[in-house]
Amino acid sequence: MAAPATQDLWISTFLQAQAAELGAATNTLLAYGRDLKEFSAWLERRKTGFPDTQREQIEQYLIDCDAQGLSRSTRARRLSAIKQLFRFAFEEGWLEANPAIQIKGPGRQKRLPKTLDVAEVDRLLEAARRTGRKDAERVRNTCLMEVLYATGMRVTELVSLPVSSARGDPRMLLVLGKGGKERMVPLSPPARDALAAWLLIRDEAEDKQVADGAQRSKFLFPSRGKSGYLTRHRFFLLVKELAEEGGVSPEKVTPHTLRHAFATHLLANGADLRSIQTLLGHADVATTEIYTHVLDERLSELVLQHHPLAKDGDDDG
Repeated sequence: MAAPATQDLWISTFLQAQAAELGAATNTLLAYGRDLKEFSAWLERRKTGFPDTQREQIEQYLIDCDAQGLSRSTRARRLSAIKQLFRFAFEEGWLEANPAIQIKGPGRQKRLPKTLDVAEVDRLLEAARRTGRKDAERVRNTCLMEVLYATGMRVTELVSLPVSSARGDPRMLLVLGKGGKERMVPLSPPARDALAAWLLIRDEAEDKQVADGAQRSKFLFPSRGKSGYLTRHRFFLLVKELAEEGGVSPEKVTPHTLRHAFATHLLANGADLRSIQTLLGHADVATTEIYTHVLDERLSELVLQHHPLAKDGDDDG
């Protein structure tokens, strides 16, 4: 295949392939596009372009990015986009060699995700059962939290669940994840009970609204807002309310923290990384491996807190 005539065409062809072959998410494609256009402009200022790029030029570009004060994560992301573009160009036969293949980037600083212990999760679930102005809100809040903790879903995946997926007392839910990829997640018995209780109340309320001329909602957690379902922002605020009510520090609790807790608790109870990767919908197991570091850190804390030899002033005997 002949190489595109312009650098913009290189970028657009690469992005189209990412979207078609890998199902890359829109935000990912936009980030790739921005990063590659930055690099393209940098090359053009030096009177060169993608077809003539050498390893030394990519390395110089990274040095310049560092000199501009760009964060480690931004530089790592830009290099990732460049490496993928040149790998694609080489595989398509646009280049005889890949100039980026041996370049090592700054790496990303590994920030361990905040998580919760089992007792804290229990307090949040208890808080959900008693938080809400009406019984319907309390049942809905319980369902949201039980399903989130049972499945490890992303927030958007949870709030936008179609009601059809919850019919018939399912043991598993079909979830539409990033890039339009589907996966199955199992429901725990408490989550199934909470789901059944919420469906009864949801359907009764909807039947009354339909009798008054309203349309039926296709969402499990309907809302009058523009999206038609409970928003991410509203759920974020709800989780903060539940943390306050449950005596858990609101600073450490977000909807995503429940996802981290789901993964960490599974790992602590013997689940393998590949299974957790599938349940979370991670494209790469390397993303899931962060939870082994979380677990290692927690085990270290446990030993330091409770092992007699770790306590200052203990006798050797």
